[in-house]
Amino acid sequence: MRGYWRGAAGWLTLWLALAAIAATFFGPLEALAGLAAWLVLLHFRQAWQLRALLRWLEQPPGTPVPHGSGIWDDAFSRLNRLMRRQRQSEADLRSTLERFQSATAAMNEAVIILDDLDRIEWCNPSAEHFFEIDAGRDIGRQLTYIVRQPQFVEYLDGQNFAEPFVLRGARGGETTLSVQLIPYGDQQKLVISRDITRWERLEAMRRDLVANVSHELRTPITVLAGYLETLNDQEIPDPVFQKRAMELMTQQTSRMQNLVEDLLTLSRLENAHGPSAEQPVDVPRLVQGLHHEAVALSAGRHQIVLDVDRDLWLTGAEGELRSAFLNLITNAIRYTPARGRITIRWRPAQDGGGTFSVADTGIGIAPEHIPRLTERFYRVDRSRSRETGGTGLGLAIVKYALSHHQGRLEVDSEPDQGSTFSAIFPARRTCAAPVAASETA
Repeated sequence: MRGYWRGAAGWLTLWLALAAIAATFFGPLEALAGLAAWLVLLHFRQAWQLRALLRWLEQPPGTPVPHGSGIWDDAFSRLNRLMRRQRQSEADLRSTLERFQSATAAMNEAVIILDDLDRIEWCNPSAEHFFEIDAGRDIGRQLTYIVRQPQFVEYLDGQNFAEPFVLRGARGGETTLSVQLIPYGDQQKLVISRDITRWERLEAMRRDLVANVSHELRTPITVLAGYLETLNDQEIPDPVFQKRAMELMTQQTSRMQNLVEDLLTLSRLENAHGPSAEQPVDVPRLVQGLHHEAVALSAGRHQIVLDVDRDLWLTGAEGELRSAFLNLITNAIRYTPARGRITIRWRPAQDGGGTFSVADTGIGIAPEHIPRLTERFYRVDRSRSRETGGTGLGLAIVKYALSHHQGRLEVDSEPDQGSTFSAIFPARRTCAAPVAASETA
């Protein structure tokens, strides 16, 4: 800038000197006229440069800066450098924003930016999915126009964001969201939300499990405590009462033991991601052994028929298959009246797989109960299940054991007409019996 003033002072000195010389040779009036003409030309030159600057300011961003002379050349050069730095800064900001949007787009959490009036400035795809936001339509709308739950509106207006808000009933009641608001900047807010539906269900299952186990254990513990208290209070032991008390306490102890064993089995199956072992399983031999156990458990009260394909084996875990098959057989015995018929089958399926089925002529199941049979502790008739010693976990064990072998459970039943429970395995799980085993059989 000092160079400019020195240059201007030099030019002014030069023109004054020339004007003085002109006044000497041509007279003062002519010299003054020449100086005025120079000032007019200088004015028009500055006006032309200023007009070039104004026209450039009206052009779209990125238009080259005009060329100038004198101080205008220095001004345009500096302006050009400033514009290059600004374009570089904008490019860096745009790149940062694109990386931020790419990162948030890949997040499972929903991210929404709100302005000082709680209007949506930006959101990622997860937010569009969770809150049913249309980014092309809802940008600029208040979030409470889209999320209309009164509790959420109160949470937003309360300005107390220390704890997240649990939003239930999102997406038509199917989803539960945890919503956390983080104030930042000039009264702006960052909304971060995650889907906690699975954790809510797991927590509900945990509460139900604790309640159900407590309920199942309450009766046997009460029976044991009652008989023990009575026996302790007897001054003269009653042999008949003692024998009856021991029988009932043994029965209730066995019931608690079965419940604990089923809980441990179910826990192990739930935590496993597949069969505990992958090896050929001699299903015909396994089913024959279960048939002998069924005959002993029935104690002659039922007609138990066996139909087995001796050449069809499975690849999987024998212990898990045995647990699943035994639960289906014992259920049939429990819920089939005396002189009923129970048929145990292990046959190949039409698609090359295998089907283990247990058909009975028992009490049957109403259609509305069938979808919930594999839920833990779900019973169609609670009183009858307790009388027969059921824990309410058998079909849940069957479900997990079959899922480890890519199998499925099918139930065909009608009230008073009997039931058929079928464990169906895919063709990739079946295998032929080894030659030595087939010859031995």
